[in-house]
Amino acid sequence: MSDDYFMGIALELATEAADDGEIPVGAVVVCRNRIIGKGRNQTEHLNDVTAHAEMLAITAATQYLGGKYLTDCTLYVTLEPCVMCAGAIFWAQLSRLVIGADDAKRGYRRVEPSILHPKTRIETGVLADESQALLASFFQRLRT
Repeated sequence: MSDDYFMGIALELATEAADDGEIPVGAVVVCRNRIIGKGRNQTEHLNDVTAHAEMLAITAATQYLGGKYLTDCTLYVTLEPCVMCAGAIFWAQLSRLVIGADDAKRGYRRVEPSILHPKTRIETGVLADESQALLASFFQRLRT
């Protein structure tokens, strides 16, 4: 299965988040072509500033595997992670991070580009247009 396929699933989760009034970000953790963790933003629903899609997906994946390291796993996320989520990606030692849209305001690369584990490979721009369109639509609805 391809990066587009797994990012498509993350986009479905982001759409669910938007439908629930959350900022539309979705994430999936994949190990050996199998999804082992999913998350979508739930900060409003859970009243928890740490309930980002990435954090929830990482937690689900570590529970699935029964360990805290995700060294053979890839995280697909529709929006560039913030510094908090990048720190969690570092500690989980994910082997790969695949990002949809850039986050020019709050993305980790604007604040601390070297925060990820040195062995983590990064891919950017996977279904970026679709991710950005979902975000733009969400924020446009908020303004009207």
